[in-house]
Amino acid sequence: MDRCVVLVDAGYLLGAAASLLAGEPARPRITVDHARLIQGLRERAEADTGCDLLRIYWFDGAPDRVPQPEHRRLRVMPRVTVRLGALTRSDGRWAQKGVDAAMHAELTELARNRACADIVLVTGDGDLLPGLMSAKEHGVAVHLWAVQAADGDYNQSEDLVAEADERRVLDRQWITRAVRVSEPQAEGGLARPDIAAILSAPLPEKRESADHAEAAGAQQTNGSAPAPAPCPSEEDEQASAPTAKGVPTPKDLASLGRPLPQPATATLRWSSDRGWVERGAPEESPETAALPTLAQLTTAEQRWADREEDITAVSGDPFEVGQVFARRWTERLASETPLRQLTTEYPRIPHRIDGELLRYAARFGLLAHKDDQIDEQDRYAIRAGFWHEVDSRTGAERAPS
Repeated sequence: MDRCVVLVDAGYLLGAAASLLAGEPARPRITVDHARLIQGLRERAEADTGCDLLRIYWFDGAPDRVPQPEHRRLRVMPRVTVRLGALTRSDGRWAQKGVDAAMHAELTELARNRACADIVLVTGDGDLLPGLMSAKEHGVAVHLWAVQAADGDYNQSEDLVAEADERRVLDRQWITRAVRVSEPQAEGGLARPDIAAILSAPLPEKRESADHAEAAGAQQTNGSAPAPAPCPSEEDEQASAPTAKGVPTPKDLASLGRPLPQPATATLRWSSDRGWVERGAPEESPETAALPTLAQLTTAEQRWADREEDITAVSGDPFEVGQVFARRWTERLASETPLRQLTTEYPRIPHRIDGELLRYAARFGLLAHKDDQIDEQDRYAIRAGFWHEVDSRTGAERAPS
């Protein structure tokens, strides 16, 4: 069959690209335009082999083999198949498990079944040498592609290079068409101005404070002096201190009315689905508590359409997840009254809606961790996306102070 297949070891391709562009093999240091990268691989493979592309196989690792946002983007692209191995953490470092074995199995199976005439391997791992030799024995031409190495480095097995029928190096110019160095995060680890706007937003006063003020005014009107405020006990001070709880949540920050410095790697236990109430969160008014959830606004037909969109169009980026959820919620309201009530709560999201939002995000693997913890920055990004979409529909402009 005059067709070609591309097998991509994503760990090698993106790790080597990060080394070349950012100086270290850390994938978070780079930003990838996956659509442009896949198109570039396809065009180069067809030009080098003289065959039409059958398929691109993308091999990568993921925690618990749960597809991450980039995998969701890739697997719905035409002619792309994603194969996931496990991603495990040991001694503070991430390691892929099962990716090499999956590539070896796919390589030998394609050659044995004569599914293609040429196979392009984008990898540097010498463990694939037996598979490469087996493919050659079945009459398949094997093309080995490398990523241009950083100065002084060599990032491919010499045995692979020696056995390959053809070899090509993807240079810096080719890589930078789809890959660039990530912009440094803003101070405090907050990468998006939308998140900074949430942290710096003025908060509505607590209702109990307004009640006290109203009562004090009534006392002064009647000529009586206001009762002195009781002195807080040491236990009360410790209970109200944000450091007693560890990393504050957005509701904690809302109750304090000011942002606090936060570690970039902070994590919080995800409690929305268990009904836990975070201390320091103000009580909600009856109007806010009565706001409908997305599930209450969604018909069976819409639920099916939502799931179809989630599978085929939503990448799972935290900010995007918040936007999609807010778009569906606002579009299905029968009137603008709930939307106006919601905007008065900014930057807090009412508890029931917030919990539903996080459970929705869990479908995309953002919150699926064995220790039941979620990344704090993901939580902020999800909520920032929610408010960004709401503001786009109400015309509100919120800038970080």
